[in-house]
Amino acid sequence: MALVNPSQPANAPAHFECDYSGSSTTLHHVWEHTIGSGHAPLALRADWQAQMRRCRDELGFRYVRFHGLLCDDMGTFIINCDKPLYSFFNIDQIFDFLVSIGMKPFVELSFMPTALASGNKTAFHYRANVTPPKDYDQWKLLIHTLATHWIARYGIEEVRSWFFEVWNEPNLDAFGSGKQEDYFKLYQSTAEAIKSVDAELRVGGPVTAANAWITDFVSFCKTNKLPSDFISTHHYPTDAFGNPGDDTEAQLAASRRGVLREQALGVVQQAEGKPVYYTEWSSSSNPRDPMHDQPYAAAFAVKTLMEVSGLVEAYSYWTFSDIFEENYFPSMPFHGGFGLMNIHGIPKPIYRAYELLRGLGTELLHIDGTHATVDIWAVSSKNSLILLITNYALPRHPLVTENVQITINNISEPKSATVARIDDDHANARRAWEELGSPDYLDHDQLEALQSASQMGRADQDYKYNNKTVELIVLVPPQGIASVTLSGLKATAGAK
Repeated sequence: MALVNPSQPANAPAHFECDYSGSSTTLHHVWEHTIGSGHAPLALRADWQAQMRRCRDELGFRYVRFHGLLCDDMGTFIINCDKPLYSFFNIDQIFDFLVSIGMKPFVELSFMPTALASGNKTAFHYRANVTPPKDYDQWKLLIHTLATHWIARYGIEEVRSWFFEVWNEPNLDAFGSGKQEDYFKLYQSTAEAIKSVDAELRVGGPVTAANAWITDFVSFCKTNKLPSDFISTHHYPTDAFGNPGDDTEAQLAASRRGVLREQALGVVQQAEGKPVYYTEWSSSSNPRDPMHDQPYAAAFAVKTLMEVSGLVEAYSYWTFSDIFEENYFPSMPFHGGFGLMNIHGIPKPIYRAYELLRGLGTELLHIDGTHATVDIWAVSSKNSLILLITNYALPRHPLVTENVQITINNISEPKSATVARIDDDHANARRAWEELGSPDYLDHDQLEALQSASQMGRADQDYKYNNKTVELIVLVPPQGIASVTLSGLKATAGAK
């Protein structure tokens, strides 16, 4: 991995060198483990399911996580005629679908059914109750009954492969009291209920925003001899940067390049050997951020994901689709939503970035060279080498088009060299929508045109070959990605 020297001037030559026969490390595809969604009932929609199936097939996601599995609109637990009533039909419909396409739930146990709630505080437009249970014995019975039902329906080995995450961002007042003691009590009762069904079911927390409470959570579980099979938390590059009242761009401008890797490394150290799962992250925490739809998010995602590979077990992007309704359900085709795809299933630049990542092998070669805005990774697989390049900077930071010079030593002459691009002019459906006049609603022809505009495509890439050395110059625009594939390689002396 090319490390960035922040003091290097932005106009320094971008030159990198790689020995194809040199050392390598394993590239872990941590981004494929889990993907986020929004509100559980959305998973009953046909369009949600179609987009989820496509993401599974094209991007390789294995788990999906969403809020509100226990909320009233799922019908999971109610009081009818003074009697408790369990109804798992809607949950079953969702989980049956996931299992049918080869996926699994990353089960977020939230929020509180009104019949069990100790108060009236709610979150989101769908009014999720975020208060603690008024009766912890009834809460534990609900969790026990649910886990028992899932085992009966899907089998013990299947459910043992799931993850059970207690609540969502309890350190924020928006999702409860924001007090550790309240969450720790809820975690203890929930973990005990899950383990009472089967000791091998995996439960974890603290599911905090901004990497909070990790040390205290680990200590609490150790002191009280509580199970914690994994650590989960969330972060965004807009967390705690800038000044109160700043807009998203100002927050990002005040952030640091590579800050998410720094934070993830700190969490791993605090976890004391427990596996770490990031179950939310994105290029910003703003659900109406135009940059989510633009090449910026794609370049940011590639750099971030390649930097956290091998640090954590999972790094779950929030979210796979703009079919999302925490504030309200928008109808505008591109509105800065969190999704990899928009509401119509049109891939954004970041979707195509995940597609490039999906196509990578697992053998990451060492690269020499540094640059202020350019990063490059060389990933080898049988008879091919992929050079993945980003030219990325935070908003309001210097950034220009770069001619990236790459030298690959001890390599045979490739049969072909091609490049796929994501930038303002490639795989950019939002720009095409704007050129159509930014219509609020799309007709059939416009949908087809935007689907076409979202494609990456490939072009031939020029190179020079001499004496077991390949030399390339790859132009990469600001906030752009270029993925060069050298195909048809043969082993040379000392090479792979």
